[in-house]
Amino acid sequence: MPLSVVILAAGQGKRMHSDLPKVLQPLSGEPLLGHVLKAARALAPQGLHIVYGHGGAQVQQVFSEADLQWDLQAEQLGTGHAVAQAMPTIPDDHQVLVLYGDVPLIEPATLRVLLDRAGADGLALLSVQLDDATGYGRVLRDNAGNVYRIVEEKDANRKEKGVREANTGVLVANAGRLKVWLARLTNDNAQGEYYLTDVITLAVRDGVAVQAVPAPTAAEVLGVNDRLQLAQLEAELRRRRTATLMHAGVSIADPLRLDIRGEVRVGRDVRIDVNVVLEGEVTLGDRVVIGPGAVIRNATIGADTVIHPYSVIDGADIDGRCVIGPYARLRPGSRLAEGAHVGNFVELKNTILGAGSKANHLTYLGDSTIGAQVNVGAGTITCNYDGQNKWPTVIEDGAFIGSGSMLVAPVTVGAEATVGAGSTITKSVPRKSLTLERSQQRTLQGWRRPQKLDSSNRAEVIKKSGLKDEDATSD
Repeated sequence: MPLSVVILAAGQGKRMHSDLPKVLQPLSGEPLLGHVLKAARALAPQGLHIVYGHGGAQVQQVFSEADLQWDLQAEQLGTGHAVAQAMPTIPDDHQVLVLYGDVPLIEPATLRVLLDRAGADGLALLSVQLDDATGYGRVLRDNAGNVYRIVEEKDANRKEKGVREANTGVLVANAGRLKVWLARLTNDNAQGEYYLTDVITLAVRDGVAVQAVPAPTAAEVLGVNDRLQLAQLEAELRRRRTATLMHAGVSIADPLRLDIRGEVRVGRDVRIDVNVVLEGEVTLGDRVVIGPGAVIRNATIGADTVIHPYSVIDGADIDGRCVIGPYARLRPGSRLAEGAHVGNFVELKNTILGAGSKANHLTYLGDSTIGAQVNVGAGTITCNYDGQNKWPTVIEDGAFIGSGSMLVAPVTVGAEATVGAGSTITKSVPRKSLTLERSQQRTLQGWRRPQKLDSSNRAEVIKKSGLKDEDATSD
């Protein structure tokens, strides 16, 4: 049956003490609202509504997708009032699922159960059993176990406050019926607000059975009101994601010290050491080994590749059997072909390093295309920037670049050519040649190092130089 999802995202989030609206606070590298939208889209809804208020312009700027419909709640008059803002454009034959922009860990599987229990014309809400339900509305049942009311904390009596079954706020109802119930809401309560939860009482009066579906875990329905709760959900999400990877066969040295801030796909027998960060879209092939402290962001890592400690791979594609690091940095647009090596303190930017090629030490390669079986010596730099423009460097198959060389782009080094150590190359190098650029070495016999002068000699030197005393230091 057709489905419309309404996400309430108008809250200010004062307890976050932030300039960002609450729904834009980051959780595992993604705004809270992004997690909720992902769960909602998994249900393939016909309508996706976001009820916004505080900081709405910021929220709309971050989430500009065409499938979103934005409904303004100009005044914060309660959850029932918020849902009512989205209802005019929702067809009466739709199911309406109400979600919250600050409840990010809700699972699509849980929502599908809720939708099934509600059916085409019924009403179902998501509840949770809590040891301490303080702050939550309580689910009240009659002697037969039927739900007849939700009472909010501030309106509950002592007995009602002892109920452990709490309302999560997530519910499903027929759109036509929900419109009628919302129109009948009053704000005769302790907070002077139009409670969405009062819909339950109205449904019961109309003879509609209310289904209360328990959430699988409390963590799934926890909301975020402050930084502490945000950190708690971060830990829960980390636990979920590391568990998923380990069930898929990944060896993780310490699950508490792996941060996953995106989607990770893995092959077989992957090993991940401590304090590794995986961000964005990351794919790890079979038998990939990742050392401590590595950061991998939006990258594909081929089979049998070893990433040594504290390397950063950002927006790069790595073929199989490569060796990276330690302390290497691969920036966006870079690619390592099969069996390439990038070693200590080597940085690549928008560079292709060909099959079997090596740059093992203290090197910067920017805007470069490097062929197969090339050796790039320590301290080599492709000088790609002239102060105004970026220029390419091409190093063809089998070339050898001596240590300490400067390749001033645009320049090409031909196949199997050799550039002598310490050369500054400003013109293209022919294939199968040796090219050197060095000044003649000189030795000055009898040269003496400068000696430390006493105060009288210093004064004489300063006088002859024309300097003032304050212009010269004593060291």
